[in-house]
Amino acid sequence: MGVFVFLPLVLPLTAWPVARLAEQRLHPRTATRLLAALAGVSAVCSTLCLGLLVIVGTAQLPGNPLPDSWSDPDVRAAVPYDEIAGRAAIPALLAVLVSCGLAAWRQERTRRRAVAALAGLPPTPVAVLPDRTPYAYALPGGSRSGSGSRSGGAGRGRRRSGRVVVSTGMLDGLASAERRALFAHERAHLAGRHHRHLLTVHLAARANPFLRPLRTAVSYTAERWADEEAAAEVGSRRAVARAIGTAALLAPPTPAATLPALTGAGPVPRRVAALMRPAPVGRAWPPVGTAVGLAAWGAAFGATVSALSSANSAVTLFLVLRGVASPV
Repeated sequence: MGVFVFLPLVLPLTAWPVARLAEQRLHPRTATRLLAALAGVSAVCSTLCLGLLVIVGTAQLPGNPLPDSWSDPDVRAAVPYDEIAGRAAIPALLAVLVSCGLAAWRQERTRRRAVAALAGLPPTPVAVLPDRTPYAYALPGGSRSGSGSRSGGAGRGRRRSGRVVVSTGMLDGLASAERRALFAHERAHLAGRHHRHLLTVHLAARANPFLRPLRTAVSYTAERWADEEAAAEVGSRRAVARAIGTAALLAPPTPAATLPALTGAGPVPRRVAALMRPAPVGRAWPPVGTAVGLAAWGAAFGATVSALSSANSAVTLFLVLRGVASPV
């Protein structure tokens, strides 16, 4: 394996330049998808390589459950500084698993509490809660749809894509045009499955701290994506900007980092300023000759090298373990 086993642990650094540039130069839809994919691939690769190092480190411990042949010098020779790296990887991998597990559990607990708060309400796409506290967010999943008259009952029991949850306190604080912008914004979150992108980068940042800038960037670009979709739907960028500003003054933070909301992550002045400019061009991939294009290709190259390094390390370790387990 050599030094290749360490590359996926540090190659996420190559994505840092594109995180900042993507916020400023790419269409929010493209930026969100690109950065979430980079974060997911990088996190999986770095965790896999930690697991490979753990195998080498665990085999050195007395009384370990691994086959005796796995502590063979040939196995340890496959990893540089095997004694230090192997043993250090054990608590590191445990920390990653515990951190990601806790994050996923908290997210599911928050979602279940949000669903429970809607118990007894009609199964409509919009749930209005009689609460004076102003808030609004997109809740993925949720209630089941009805029988579906146009499909002859084929839609019975089918799960909805999600619901828009809003309090009476929030609706009372918004004008009519701002309410339309709010609902359009939250529907855009549900239609774009933004919670999946947010959960991906949230877990990726837990798996590898070097990926935290991507989590911050995606939290912002997902909101900008919904801003642009809402502006296109209501036909007024100023109305969406006013809704964002008013809601930000009224509402507390969202219940979870992965539940998208009009007042979610991202500096509100930057989002409002972006809506005061013309709509961004929806380009699938930035040109190579631009700064953001070079950064994007550099990040994609880093993710590719990370994946190849992980695969190379896994295959090499498998062959080494197989060779020491059944010597010729």
